[in-house]
This record gives sequence, structure tokens and C-alpha cells, in this order.
Amino acid sequence: MISRSTIDKVFETARVEEVIGEFVQLKKSGSNFKGLSPFSEERSPSFMVSPVKQIWKDFSSGKGGNVVTFLMEQEHYSYPEAIRFLAKKYNIEIEETEQSDEQKHQADERESMFIVSEFARDYFHETLLENMQGKAIGLSYFKERGFTDETIRKFQLGYSLNEWDAFSSEALNKGYNLKYLESTGLTIVKDDLLSSTGTKQFDRFKGRVMFPIHSMSGRVLGFGGRILINDKKAAKYLNSPESEIYHKGNVLYGIYYAKQSIAKEDNCFLVEGYTDVISFNQAGIENVVSSSGTALSENQIRLINRLTKNITILFDGDAAGMRASIRGIDLILEQGLNVKVVMFPDGDDPDSFSKKVTTQELKEYLKQNSKDFINFKVALLMEEAQHDPVKKAGLIRDIVVSISKIPDRIQREVYIQECSRIMDISENVLFNELAQIDKKEQRDAANRPFQEKPTEAIMQKTPQFEKVNELQKYEREIIKILLLYGNNEVDFVDFVAGDELADHDSQSIKKVKFSNVVSKEIYLNLHDDEVEFTHETFKNIYYEIIYQLNQDETISVDMLVNHANSEVANLVTTILMDDERHVLSNWERRDIFIRSKKSDLSKMVLDAIYNIRRILIEQKINSLITEVGIEEERDKIMESIINYNNLKQRLFERLNRVV
Repeated sequence: MISRSTIDKVFETARVEEVIGEFVQLKKSGSNFKGLSPFSEERSPSFMVSPVKQIWKDFSSGKGGNVVTFLMEQEHYSYPEAIRFLAKKYNIEIEETEQSDEQKHQADERESMFIVSEFARDYFHETLLENMQGKAIGLSYFKERGFTDETIRKFQLGYSLNEWDAFSSEALNKGYNLKYLESTGLTIVKDDLLSSTGTKQFDRFKGRVMFPIHSMSGRVLGFGGRILINDKKAAKYLNSPESEIYHKGNVLYGIYYAKQSIAKEDNCFLVEGYTDVISFNQAGIENVVSSSGTALSENQIRLINRLTKNITILFDGDAAGMRASIRGIDLILEQGLNVKVVMFPDGDDPDSFSKKVTTQELKEYLKQNSKDFINFKVALLMEEAQHDPVKKAGLIRDIVVSISKIPDRIQREVYIQECSRIMDISENVLFNELAQIDKKEQRDAANRPFQEKPTEAIMQKTPQFEKVNELQKYEREIIKILLLYGNNEVDFVDFVAGDELADHDSQSIKKVKFSNVVSKEIYLNLHDDEVEFTHETFKNIYYEIIYQLNQDETISVDMLVNHANSEVANLVTTILMDDERHVLSNWERRDIFIRSKKSDLSKMVLDAIYNIRRILIEQKINSLITEVGIEEERDKIMESIINYNNLKQRLFERLNRVV
């Protein structure tokens, strides 16, 4: 287990804005940063990071916390995994206490799959560099592709021996479980009645050069393997099968190496193959990723959307290949991103072209030949359509369909104008066609099977609001005041009368001023009233605060943000970030200014306390009313109800409320 001192050092050193900035494009907003949520699909930023408080909050999904909880949510790390990731990032040496056999056994299956995948990466890489066959076949291939030793090490390229079970046998000899070798897809297990175990195992990537596929944080999710011999029965490229840790539609090859450059350049180059990514990196262009030969998916686009709004697709000179990939453009437009396209000369792809020119020439070519999607489609299809009016009309309609995918109305109009200019057709015709496409999509949506019963569908989509629990509303207010202002000392006003408020004449009540620390004033009032929090997490936070006050006489918000109980940490983060929500709307630019709550702090405290008292009194009155039917106790109960109503009336007066 990781020692407490190491964990404390990680929290002291790690900067939440630096870590999250590797996954989400953040922009300065006052003293905070904001960006698009990595946990939900959105077009307006609702994700906020506070460098001062070292916390984050995603207002769209409700998630929030510290730097560790972000990694746990984003990368599905366990707590120890997140600590190890941060320790490695900030060069912090990890001190560990000895793990028991039971603790080792409790490592979850997902983590076991990651461990097996990382062993495979190291094994294949070492085989490439150290084994005779690996050097003669695998390393020679990469050298022929022009990859330097530094590039081979950076991308952790490898080689799987051309033997049936070389990797599997080595992994089993090292103590790795066959169950995880199979679940990651590294090993194929088949029944074999002649074997002593009843099964036989084979290496999936036998005789292939290996490309490890990483998550955004650098964990090995799976592999791509390229065969080097002419075998018509075997696929040229083979990927790991879908597994608990690898979903090809959610992964982009090279994203781990590209994420910082994508955010910095505010653009992502999208290519087709592994070697395209590697060659561009070697040429000095790092903001490049690949869909690894699979059709581009919405999740892959969202992955890029976290870092930039701009995608440039790089196509080789193969027109047939371009037509097959052109569908991805509409998908990107539909997600609200900007698309540009670069075509390379016939016979060239990003890999080969980058090796023919210098880095500066490559950058200049990409800049000079970058076209918007309309010009690209026209350049690709116009040659065969220009002498055929029917084909030309089809091309125009195809472009308008692409424009219809754009959610932004202003962008739509600009592209319609551009299409009108290029294709020499009136804007009115194009706008009419766009309207027809929109109507058709609405009709198609209305006729889909799940909407055959509109009333039922509407009822399912209509949010069911729970009745507000007023007591918990003020419990939350108390916790909020304690977290934000608990250590402040302010002036309070109390009301006293000659006979403990027995005289209802307001003239006899006097105001008395006194100073106290906010947390102590709240504690004294709640303790005197014997108030117990009804919300379990609020209760946990309150008890934690009281414990801190008994130890140090101050409240440490950091300890609550980093609390082991994730519900406590999440709720504390939510409360702390609530006051920052207005930054997302840029209210100051609209001359709407937020009044400082510190100026009304004593009133806030007393209002919250009085309201809790009021609600508890109302609950007591309602409870007594149900007992009025008891004949022998009726007079006594009625007297209690009258007394409680008088007390409630005085609380209303203090709250300046009209009954």
C-alpha cells in the first residue's frame, strides 16, 4: 500500500489545472479556468477548475472533486492508480508498505488486464530490440520505414515472434493468469482434449510488428499488429478484440502523445494509419491522431472535442479511399466541430509524403492545401459531374446535406453562401433545399418506432421533480456557510427580553451585539437546540467539521475536499464551486455584478439557524395536531400547540417574514 506521507506529498505537489489541462482544453476565466465537460456532450462550457481551491466541478454531469477524483472519473483509475499516475508525473518517489496476500488477491479484473497489457508491451518491445528474430525482422522493418531509435522507443514499438505460443508461454512462466491473457485478446485459448489441462493457447499476434494503443493518460489498452509476410489468409492489420479496457470506437491512436500539442495548436490532424501518426511525430508535427483503420465514431470525435474545435483530415491521393472516408466529415460537423481537409498528391500518404520533405515544407504544404469541406467535395467530385447536370445536382444536394448537419445557424448560412458562389447556384434554392432536408429529418424522427406512442414518450422524457425537502435545504445552507466562512469572526445581533421572550410586546425586546467565530456560533445554537442533521452526507460533513474544531479550532476545507468518502468530497466540491457558477455566464460583461456575501454573513448565519428552528417547530406542531383526538390529553396538547405557534410567530418576526 502507498504510504500516507506519499499521498500527502502528491496532494501538495499536484496542480489540478495542469493535470486536467492534459485532458480538457481550459481557458482562463477570472481566477478560474473553464472548458467543455469531458463527461457529457455539450457545446457551451460548464466545466470549471479552481486553481486557488484546487478543485473542479462539472455542472452538466454533477461530478466534481480534486485532482485524484478527476483521474478516477476520467480514466477509471482506482485511488492507488491515480496516486501513482500523479507521483510519476511530478517525480515523487512512492513509499509503500508491504501488501498482504489478501490485498494482492483483491486487485480487480480491470487492473489485472492493464498489468498484463503493460507486460506485453514491454515483452514485445524487448523482443524487437534484443531478440535475434526480432532484430532481423521487426527492427529491420521499422528501420526501412525510416523510424529512428528515439521514435521506436517513444512509441514503444515491438515484435511478436513468429512462433505459436512464445509470448503466452513466457507470460505464464512469469506468473500471469491465463484468464487475463485471454480477456485482453493477447492469447487465444482453445479446447484440446489431448492436453493435460484440456486447453491449448496460441499467440494472437504471432509474427507481427506491434503498435501499443494508449489511453489519453498513457495506459496500454490494446495493440495493433501488422503482418510482414505475404499470407492471403491473414489480415494485414490485426487489432486487439473488444474487452473491458479496450473499445476501439472510444480510442484514438496517438492521443497520449498528441493531447498537449492539439490543445496548444488548437487543431488536430486526423490520419488513417499507425505509421502516419509516427512519421508526422518524427517530422516534428505532434498534434496528429489516427482512427486506426476503423470508421470514425462519435466518441472519437468527442475525445478530440475536449482539446480543440478544429479537425483537419489528411487524405492520401487514393480517390476511392477518400470517398469511403468522406462520411466522417458529416459526423464531425454534426458534433459542432470545424472541418478542413488536406489531400496529398497521387501515390502519397501522410507517412510517405512526410519523409520526402523537410518539416518546414510539410507545415507549409498543410497550410497552403487546407480546404474547407465544401471545396474538398467539389474538388473530389466535380470533375466527373461537371458535364452531367444530374450528377452536378446530386453533388450540390450532397453538400447541402453536409451543411444541414451543422448545429450553428450562422455557420450554416455562411456555408450556404460559399456553396452558392462555388457552384454558381442561387442562395434561395439552396436554402429551400436545406429547409426540405430539415423537414424530412423531423418527419423521420417522428416516425421512428420508439415514438409510436408520443404521449408515453413525452411522459418518459418529462423530468419528475421531487418535492423539496425544506429542512435539508437549510442543512445544506449551514454546511455551505461553515465551508466558506466558518473560520471568519463577525458581529452578531441577538434579541433578549426581560422574561426570555415571554412578553410578546415587541417594544420589550432589545438587540444585543457581540462578536464570535461563525463555526462556534453555529455549533452553540445547534447544540442548544439539540438539532440532528437528517441528510446523511451533511451529517458526516458536520461531524467532521466539529472534530476539526475540537482538534485545531479551525476548519480545514482541504481535508474535506480530499476526504476518503467520495460522497463527502463530491458534495463539498459542489458547494465550494457553486459561487463560481456565475463565471460561466460572464455576467460582469453584461454589467451584472455579484454582491459579496461576506457583507451579510451574520444575517446569513442567523437566518439559516432560525429557519431550521422554524421547520422543526412546524414539524412538532403537525405531530401534536395528530394527537388532539386523545381526550384526556387534549387541553395539554392544545396549550403546547399555542405555545409553539407563539414561538413560530416570533421567529417569523426575526426573519422579517409575513405570515
